[in-house]
Amino acid sequence: MSLSAVHGTLSSLKSCQADIGTGMDIVTDVAMDLAEAQDDEMNPGIKEMEAMILECAKLDREINYFVDVVQQVTAEVATQQPEAMFSLSAKVKEQFTERIAQLSDADLHTHQKVMAFKESVKNSFKQANQESAESMEELDEDIAVTQSQVNFTCPLTQVEMVNPVKNKKCNHHYDEAAIINLIKTRQSQKKKCRCPVVGCGNTDVKESDVIPDQMLRRRIQSYKRQNNRT
Repeated sequence: MSLSAVHGTLSSLKSCQADIGTGMDIVTDVAMDLAEAQDDEMNPGIKEMEAMILECAKLDREINYFVDVVQQVTAEVATQQPEAMFSLSAKVKEQFTERIAQLSDADLHTHQKVMAFKESVKNSFKQANQESAESMEELDEDIAVTQSQVNFTCPLTQVEMVNPVKNKKCNHHYDEAAIINLIKTRQSQKKKCRCPVVGCGNTDVKESDVIPDQMLRRRIQSYKRQNNRT
């Protein structure tokens, strides 16, 4: 197998990862719908979806490990004699097996989309459990305040967010692609990434700090549908 063929395979795997991420977002949306429609936190359907999210997270991590190992091994082989290509598969298998053995359930629960799933379902239960008219009125006021505080416009792109993420440290929102690109750009410059929201004191935003905000994404989609009707 040539190195170009290897790189082509890695590219396909990365595309597969994007599809896995989209699938996890869809599962989260369905779980939120179930949570809003029922007040039973132990709903078996939601438990099944959580298990599904964890399986997707495991597959996503495994792909990351495989890609990392292949890139590392091929970089080593590229500097050696052509015969080294014959041992490429064995080296990849050995190192990949070692990496997978280190993957734990605790690691999966720190996956960004798993954390987003749990937070989204939890917030949906809170909304569904408002029973009295007074509680519902307070909830409406909270939502109104939140909508006024959380602008749908990304502070980086200055356009409406498509895939909003929330910073766990300062609670500010950005479009996922924009903030990840900024973080990686700053890393390549050996600099820290400052939160782009004016006046924010968070001077070191890391990729692990941002998680998908499914509630806000649904709110943006709802806002769009309402505007399309008018």
